[in-house]
Amino acid sequence: MLTLLDLWVPILVSAAFVFVASSVIHMAIPIHKGDFKKLSGEEEVLTAMRSQGIQPGEYMFPCANSMKEMGSPEMIDKFNRGPVGFLAVLPNGPMNMGKSLTQWFIYCVVMSLFVGYIAKLTFAAGAGYD
Repeated sequence: MLTLLDLWVPILVSAAFVFVASSVIHMAIPIHKGDFKKLSGEEEVLTAMRSQGIQPGEYMFPCANSMKEMGSPEMIDKFNRGPVGFLAVLPNGPMNMGKSLTQWFIYCVVMSLFVGYIAKLTFAAGAGYD
């Protein structure tokens, strides 16, 4: 019977491979290049948000306080007039790619651990792959 410790090298190698391959693919293929558009009147919107003291978090607009309010004529009118959307506000400062990449690598290791665990339950030691 295989133990998870027997699979630690394949687990780490596969996690590193997925991490490197996904990084290369992400840099080589501009797959997310068109995901975001610049907001027209960006500076005015940012100034208005700063004046409101918006804190980091996720917001919805328009936003009802209850399901009952969601169906009210006033709320329906707000939705019809628009804009309707979601807003993610991040902490001030430059993006921290190091933290994001570290979290991505840890995620790859955890997923490889799950695959290794399933392999441990499924295959006998020395089993072929054919």
